[in-house]
Amino acid sequence: MPHTPLSPRHRANAKSMRKVMTDAELKLWNELRAHRLMGLGFRRQLPVAGYIVDFACPHKKLIVEVDGSQHGDAGRAEADATRTKRLEQDGWIILRFWNDDVIRDVDNVCQHIVIAAGLAGPT
Repeated sequence: MPHTPLSPRHRANAKSMRKVMTDAELKLWNELRAHRLMGLGFRRQLPVAGYIVDFACPHKKLIVEVDGSQHGDAGRAEADATRTKRLEQDGWIILRFWNDDVIRDVDNVCQHIVIAAGLAGPT
């Protein structure tokens, strides 16, 4: 995976974000970590193309974002669209889930991730 140059400040920010995860991020991370989801290897708070993504599976070029209510604001939605477009240009698949979806139905979220990774067909 080619790396985009990363400033020490940006790298430190990613590291600190790993220590302060939201409840939804923590719940999903417990399903993804240590290849627990169908053997997929995920990393958390990974710098990719100048952004810090919540979870990434580099082998499948799959990014999973867990969004809070602030992502519903018009300005934030536009920034998310720009970010998604940039990441897709590098060949990444981006999945977005609301915090509430992860908290209430993590199994369904995981099923969507497995389908997007090409490890299972839709049911």
